[in-house]
Parts: sequence; C-alpha cells; structure tokens
Amino acid sequence: MHIGILQFELHVSDSESLKDKRRVVRSVKDRLHREHQVSIAEVGLLDHRSVARLGLACVAGEVGRVIQVLDSVTRKLHDLGNARLGELSREVISDAGLILGEAADDGSPLWTSEEARDAGEKDA
Repeated sequence: MHIGILQFELHVSDSESLKDKRRVVRSVKDRLHREHQVSIAEVGLLDHRSVARLGLACVAGEVGRVIQVLDSVTRKLHDLGNARLGELSREVISDAGLILGEAADDGSPLWTSEEARDAGEKDA
C-alpha cells in the first residue's frame, strides 16, 4: 500500500468574506475529488478570509500511480484561475508494515494474534 499526501495553501485574493473563500475552496475540493478520486479537506486557517490550508491524500497499490496523481493535482493547483497556490509539501509513504500481521517499525506486531484472527472472522 502506498499513500500520497499533499499539504498546501490556497490564496484567494478576491475574497471579501469567509463565504467567498469557502465557495472557492469548495469548488477546488469538489473538482479534485471528482477528477482524481482523492480525499481532501480544509485543515487550517479556517477563520482567515483569504488563505486556506488543505490536506489531500490518495492511496494506491503502486507507488507510480500515487506519484502520477500527485503530479497531476499539483499541475492543476498551479493553474487555478480563482486562487493562487502558496506553500506546498508532498510526501509518499510506502510501508509494508501496514499489512495485517506484519511488525511495526519498533518490531512489535500491529495486532495481537487474537485481534488479527477476529478481524479475519469479521471480513468473512
């Protein structure tokens, strides 16, 4: 499993109120979710009328797909007409330790054998 994360700021220069900013942010969120099937949320600067901080995540079985989606989203963010992209950070997490039953970074199991068995019974 591979997880891609983007954290970024949008500057909405023509915003005169929180309502104006939220309209632009909602439009960007809806478009990115619809076109790329990513999860996205406004995560900071909620009370600032012209700047929004957002977090975006995508999950895929292949790291190449995660990178492709993040690249495409970043290009779209650079080309927004109603907002300007500010700070952006990007991270890709690839961790086989997230698979059921494998060890965490410190060597301890993610679940006890009983918890893993119970999870398997619920899935069946």
